[in-house]
Amino acid sequence: MNKAAFVLLLITICSCNFTKEKGIAFKIKNSSDATITAVKISTSEDFESITFDSIQKNKSKEGFLSMKNNKMDGDYTLSYIRKNGSAAGISGGYYTNGRPLDSYIHFEITNDNTLVKFGEFPH
Repeated sequence: MNKAAFVLLLITICSCNFTKEKGIAFKIKNSSDATITAVKISTSEDFESITFDSIQKNKSKEGFLSMKNNKMDGDYTLSYIRKNGSAAGISGGYYTNGRPLDSYIHFEITNDNTLVKFGEFPH
């Protein structure tokens, strides 16, 4: 009986992802005709952020945004500066009680838009 209880406990612990860091993976693809600069991704609570000095045209940057300090509901924000010096950005998505609903965000920056897709991490 003790062996069965131990196995059940082990399965429960492993299935709860206790070791998984709270956050969301992301990819930012620059499909515009020019380099973008001062790229920043964060949550609306802005506890943690990741910045890139620049992303060249037709290049991408990937990473993982930690949400270990987030406790409330909020959204994700991406900001950057275009070649002409104008600030651009987008807010979107949703997380609740500091926990993401998705595991992956894909931002694609075009000449006149920023497209966002949320979902499961691509394989």
